[in-house]
Amino acid sequence: MKILEGLQRLCRVNAQDHARPEWPPLLWLVYLGFLFMPLTWGEPGWRWLWATLLSLPVFLTLYLRYVGKRSSSGVLLVLAFALLCYALDPFNPFANTYLTYAAVFAPIALPGLLRPLLLTAALLAVLAIEVLLLRQPPLIIAISVLLCTVSCIGNAFVRDRRAQVAALQLSQEEVRRLAAIAERERIGRDLHDLLGHTLSLVAIKGELAGKLISRDPAAAGREIAEVTQIAREALAQVRTAVTGMRAAALAGELASARALLESCGVELSCRQAAGELPAPIETALAMIVREAATNIQRHAGATRATVEISSDAVGDHGTAVALCVSDNGRGGITARGNGLAGIGERVRTLGGTLEIDSPPGAGTVLRARLPVTS
Repeated sequence: MKILEGLQRLCRVNAQDHARPEWPPLLWLVYLGFLFMPLTWGEPGWRWLWATLLSLPVFLTLYLRYVGKRSSSGVLLVLAFALLCYALDPFNPFANTYLTYAAVFAPIALPGLLRPLLLTAALLAVLAIEVLLLRQPPLIIAISVLLCTVSCIGNAFVRDRRAQVAALQLSQEEVRRLAAIAERERIGRDLHDLLGHTLSLVAIKGELAGKLISRDPAAAGREIAEVTQIAREALAQVRTAVTGMRAAALAGELASARALLESCGVELSCRQAAGELPAPIETALAMIVREAATNIQRHAGATRATVEISSDAVGDHGTAVALCVSDNGRGGITARGNGLAGIGERVRTLGGTLEIDSPPGAGTVLRARLPVTS
């Protein structure tokens, strides 16, 4: 029952962790099939089979305890897999399957590459002594050395790649956070410089008009007219500043997308031919660009990507803005997965449409079209 519960938990964990670059953990268990190779060789007797079946629950318990919790059990887990190999080897010459799992987990238990390799070499030395004492074919030693060495080095590179991707994501988040702080500080300075001077001038003009209204109504009227003009100019300046802030949000996401994709070897080209946009539209486009760039970096396996933003007329008095994000990756995504469901809901809330064309092996094209208030 515990093993079945572990398998169910592992399925749930793997379904949620869709960003992991390596094979799903359940697929790794297919390699256990090599334990039953004696069936194809017509191995006499059934002692090897019973011994193998007895070792499997122990292995699965250790394996699922590690993978299900996503936490390292250290060198003890690697040694436990090796001990299973040594205990089963007198009965089953393919017990080196367990040692291969030990080599796979060695880079997770120890840092760097040299330490896991030294640990794997020590375990292989013990297996070689046992194989020679049992007078088994020396080919088992050669195969074990090859498989364990390749598995250890390969998983070490996978571990390092995952660490680099995590560091890259953290750096991108830190860049966005620092950019947001700098933008808030800039907005505060701009508003202080803009409104502080204007409101001070309005206060002075209003006070002067109050003093002149009884002595010189005409001069007081001119002061009031100037106050009105100053207020209108201030309103226009505020609108210009807000428009620049909105444009900066989309421009910032385009710059972040370029930095993210180019760091992964993806060439990004951007073409923008849309004018001033309302804040909800600008925000929606920025979020779509962010999600699309993240999906290309994580899942597409592309070398080139394109972002196009354009606007066209709708009817006699309205316009619409269109966003197209394409790549030459592997394709095969849908609107239900890869974080695009929330984007689709936001687009539909704004009265727009979201289309995804992603045939397997032929890249992905994401098209969003949002109506702009006339």
